[in-house]
Amino acid sequence: MEDFSYSKTTAKAQAPNDLVNENIHFREVMLIDNGSKKVMSTRDAQRIADQRNLDLVIVQAKAQPPVARIMDWGKVKFEQQKKIRENKKKQVIVQTKEVRLSPVIGEGDFETRKKAATKFLVAGNKVKLNLRFRGRMMTHQDVGRQVLMNMAKQLADLANIDQMPQLLGRQMSLLLSPKPEVIKKAQSEKKNKLKENTNAKDED
Repeated sequence: MEDFSYSKTTAKAQAPNDLVNENIHFREVMLIDNGSKKVMSTRDAQRIADQRNLDLVIVQAKAQPPVARIMDWGKVKFEQQKKIRENKKKQVIVQTKEVRLSPVIGEGDFETRKKAATKFLVAGNKVKLNLRFRGRMMTHQDVGRQVLMNMAKQLADLANIDQMPQLLGRQMSLLLSPKPEVIKKAQSEKKNKLKENTNAKDED
């Protein structure tokens, strides 16, 4: 298990390009501290930060002179990284799932493929319907197109058509994308699931 505990030294070491302490090369800065603003040499500002066992951080590098604040940079960086990790966990990563069909697919198989496509869409994923023509079926492209469009029609409550049926070689494809409200619901359910898991761990 990864250790995400706070460490000032570790957090600072992970960000060598941040404009913090010795990485600041401006001669002077506008120091905002305890509600006051004062232009001073970077050396003096750094001395104040060192006296408090804190860090001098440039927050507006393009200002003239650059604006600096005194803070616990390791803690700030740790909180930023923690927030990024939490946001990533809440995100629904959209993938493209494949569902294979046939021009002569039976009703039972069609329903099975429909259930699979529904599951993918409800999870917030795109669905690519692939239909392959074999042998003489290549002369009946209209039948294959009808199968694809029928599937898209039956999934219309969940998805929009991103790409109409296109033929490439012997394969015809149609791309479905989940509707915004479907994606939103998937994100909400994932967030609730993470919350439930967190609460369960706390109870343990």
